[in-house]
Amino acid sequence: MSMSNRHMLCCTADMKRRTGLTLSVAILLAGTAGVAGWRWRHNRPPYGPDALSAQATLQLVDQAIADAALKPVNAIVAGDGDQMFLGRVTWTRPPNPQNHSSFRIVLLDKRSHLMPSFLAVTSAQPDRVTAGSDESLDIAQQRYPWLQGIGTRKINGSFTSTGTAVCVWSADASPVTFQTVLHPAHPGTLPEQTMPTAPTATEDLLIALISVGPDGQVYWAQRLLH
Repeated sequence: MSMSNRHMLCCTADMKRRTGLTLSVAILLAGTAGVAGWRWRHNRPPYGPDALSAQATLQLVDQAIADAALKPVNAIVAGDGDQMFLGRVTWTRPPNPQNHSSFRIVLLDKRSHLMPSFLAVTSAQPDRVTAGSDESLDIAQQRYPWLQGIGTRKINGSFTSTGTAVCVWSADASPVTFQTVLHPAHPGTLPEQTMPTAPTATEDLLIALISVGPDGQVYWAQRLLH
């Protein structure tokens, strides 16, 4: 084979390698852009907190008031030295609410950064509200420093959570009414069992509304009270 022919073959092979490399880079960039675009769409809120005009109230009440406000749900019964708080969150139905999205309503003691362990809750749609916790609370506390304490905590090398939030499964569930009872502190309580204690003032408690997407992604959190 002549020198000229060998040179042409080498140039052709080099061009093929470069073309393959260019295509690989283009495919990689397209894939990266596609993932970034999916993440942007996935985490983009369908509406902001302003669309809801949400408001909250919180007050100290007695057993009779709590029982009446929670019907037909049973209110938590208070004992001597306990404090009973009744909260209410209202909002305007957003335009075209997203399917399978939800809200979390949290009541947080700003002094201890703890949430109550027990909540009684009802709403305009009683079957669309529950009390519980999930990973969205962890995501929210990582993103918003003022919500520190609503998710899991690391205690003695293990992660634990004793807090409970209101889970709202419909944009049409407003108004939501919830009640909790705070007990006096008990000496010797284990760290993993600590919770907000009485006595406290309503000014020490924070109410926030968290918007959660269909896949558990947190869109935003809004402080409604204190």
